[in-house]
Amino acid sequence: MKYVDGFVLVVPKKNLPAYKKMAIEGSKIWKKYGALEYMECVGDDLSPDMGGEKVATFPEITKLRKGELVIFSYIVFKSKKHRDEVNKKVMSDPEMDPEKYKDKAMPFDLKRMAYGGFEVLVDA
Repeated sequence: MKYVDGFVLVVPKKNLPAYKKMAIEGSKIWKKYGALEYMECVGDDLSPDMGGEKVATFPEITKLRKGELVIFSYIVFKSKKHRDEVNKKVMSDPEMDPEKYKDKAMPFDLKRMAYGGFEVLVDA
């Protein structure tokens, strides 16, 4: 059964080019080790009309401020076991060495990021 790692995070608009560069580099590494799909999506229609129903919006749950963007990302794997194998290889890749990034500022706020692994319920 397919498995998905999902992320929601906030990126200042001015940091979007740096985030995109980082995401492209990440996509290459995850795909190199077997991820099936790697998607990084920028929020566009974040307060849709739900026919009068009140639902939490991404700007609300991320406490989005002026000049910021919501990013929704996901990586698809064959299974949870496959995800664990791929992620182990990714974290061992020289490109992911923490020393490489220790003096670089992240283009997003880690404290406002949500991450989790999900079993696929419907794959249509």
